[in-house]
Amino acid sequence: MTAETESPAVEAAPRRRTTPSQVLSRVLICLVGLVFLFPFLWMIATSLKPTEEVFASGTSLLGSRIEWSNYTEAWTAIPFGRILVNSFAIALLGALLTVTVSVLSAYAFSRFRFRGRAALFGAFLATMVLPQEVLIIPLYLMMQQTGLVNSYPALILPFAFGAFGTFLIRQFLLSLPPDYEEAATIDGASRLRTLVSVVVPLLRAPIAVVFVFAFIEYWGSFLWPLIIVNDASMATVPIGLQMFSGERGTDWGPMMAAVTLVVLPSLLIVILLQKQLQQGVSMGGFGGR
Repeated sequence: MTAETESPAVEAAPRRRTTPSQVLSRVLICLVGLVFLFPFLWMIATSLKPTEEVFASGTSLLGSRIEWSNYTEAWTAIPFGRILVNSFAIALLGALLTVTVSVLSAYAFSRFRFRGRAALFGAFLATMVLPQEVLIIPLYLMMQQTGLVNSYPALILPFAFGAFGTFLIRQFLLSLPPDYEEAATIDGASRLRTLVSVVVPLLRAPIAVVFVFAFIEYWGSFLWPLIIVNDASMATVPIGLQMFSGERGTDWGPMMAAVTLVVLPSLLIVILLQKQLQQGVSMGGFGGR
């Protein structure tokens, strides 16, 4: 005699109803997103317009024809390839150096106990309120005395020792228990080995935030490269974009094409590190004591 077995009926989970407030909030978020997205759409549309129609077409995003030659002219009118390589190398090396300095200084301020630590850290943070314009003359005199004027180190070194990265990573370190570090010390690991092998892997999120912010800051820096460099072969992206403006006016079509190409590296880095950026911003700056 065989007994038939019946599987129990699985009740479908009730669907949550979307409330009017949720619909309104989503609509508002989309509208705000469109407001922030419009300048990028205008930039791309302008890069495909004839120069004479950039302002003649009013608020229209489309011109009478698509001018792909703006991108060709942007690449050939100035040494655009060399400028991109310069900016990318300077921004990448500067961001890596900023991360290294920030990790080392944050580890010292969060784990080492020494007299005057709080006062020294407060003075270090106070440098964040100083605008770049105030530091230009002292930095230039320092670079002149060391013979680094018109050199790549002069473009990288001065702004790799900022307090923002140190503050962010220190706050994140203060929220981490020192148990893993103590275990590594018991096993005979040195301070440097503990930092590299134990601490740094736990700091991926804040390190990503510091790296992206530093990369974008180096990539878009205009005043300091304009002052410290006088060789056209060492020009960076902001200085290169200025070359589209002359006595006859500004070539807006090729200039917008160049700006579109310039935005891509920073945008790509932000997209690739989006997850780490979200974690770092949400957790790194609010812990600690």
